[in-house]
Amino acid sequence: MIESRLCTLLDIPHPILQGGMAWVSRAELAAAVSEAGALGIIGAGLMTPDELQAEIRRTQTLTSRPFGVNVILVAPHVMELIDVVLEEGVPVLTTGAGNPGVLLGRIAELPFGKQPVVIPVAASVPLVVRTERLGAKAVIVEGYEAGGHIGELTTMTLTSMATKKVSIPVIAAGGVADGRAMAAALALGAEGVQMGTVFLTAKECTISDAWKERVLSAGDRDTVVTGRSTGHPVRMLKNRLSRTILDMEKRGASPEEIYSLGEGRLKAAVEGNIVEGSIMSGQIAGLLQSSRTAREIIEDTVREAAETVEHLSGIVSRPM
Repeated sequence: MIESRLCTLLDIPHPILQGGMAWVSRAELAAAVSEAGALGIIGAGLMTPDELQAEIRRTQTLTSRPFGVNVILVAPHVMELIDVVLEEGVPVLTTGAGNPGVLLGRIAELPFGKQPVVIPVAASVPLVVRTERLGAKAVIVEGYEAGGHIGELTTMTLTSMATKKVSIPVIAAGGVADGRAMAAALALGAEGVQMGTVFLTAKECTISDAWKERVLSAGDRDTVVTGRSTGHPVRMLKNRLSRTILDMEKRGASPEEIYSLGEGRLKAAVEGNIVEGSIMSGQIAGLLQSSRTAREIIEDTVREAAETVEHLSGIVSRPM
């Protein structure tokens, strides 16, 4: 077992978070991850408050272990979603796509014992520093290799710099799908990792088999970054949709045109349209070759991380 401050903070045996992927991270996956000793996370995305409440309650019937909810701070009804998270007593709240300041201030006003652990996602060192100053208990640093919405810094660079700047636990995300990557993140000062793409292939993940198979058949150069011209780049597997977006960007299409094209495309991929759906995936898809249960993914990762650390210790301590 690999121990860290993060395990104590979240009450989990293994310092692994499952990415809160919109339309992807539902009750079945989140519960399976939590049951295996990591932290499962529901991706609230653009759910209605009633949909999120139902998803939380379904997760609670499947596991008694801690789990979390991820909210997108730019969602038009985000405060209503947060109200649901608080009312249902979810112990962990991760955030993305927005400034977590208002949320952290609101959480700080709640009675002791009613405050969830808030963990923002950050893609730059200044934002990492700001989250600690605002009162976050931990921070997820997400590198360029990740699937979905991304920043410009690689995971290795961002993790290395962030862990030197803050005292709260740093969780590395982007390009982490096995124990070797987990060991690398820990070596850079991270106290845990968040994994997303590998859980797309989990047997408990409810996305379409077509999307899973596309991830498992991907090569090392099969992802592409779209939407740079909008200021909100997204990494996804190459398909007709990605080519169309890139062509639009070359022609100088407005952000509004690109956003309009992208509406509903992620849900379409979940339902099986991998030609014109947004099949988000990290670069590490090229490493994945088989579908496993969430428990197998977590246990394999933890075991390999421990073996890697032990192996490296032997190399570093070799006498001259």
